[in-house]
Amino acid sequence: QVQLVESGGGLVQAGGSLRLSCAASGDTICISAMGWYRQAPGKERELVAGMASGGRTWYTDSVKGRFTISRDKDKNTVYLQISTLKPEDTAVCYCNTAIQCSGQSYEYEYWGQGTQVTVSS
Repeated sequence: QVQLVESGGGLVQAGGSLRLSCAASGDTICISAMGWYRQAPGKERELVAGMASGGRTWYTDSVKGRFTISRDKDKNTVYLQISTLKPEDTAVCYCNTAIQCSGQSYEYEYWGQGTQVTVSS
């Protein structure tokens, strides 16, 4: 069982920045990847950034150069640094983790509660 606690969302002016945090607790030893998704009003939820347990990262093309995913492995926490915010970045941001232990063919998936990012003009 893994719990995800998100924080860091808020209201920011265009051009500003935020750092979102997602802290994992519980049985975290088999976390295979963590990622950030966002869902804008009236839009589908989309993956924006992810990090595998070995440190490899990936980003959707629309956020490359502005969003940076990082982690503090000792704290089981993943961060999303969001820079040069635009009004179109307004969305609910969700943390996600995949759990798959060695020798298992199945995978568990957990989600955070979401944190609101609002960018004003």
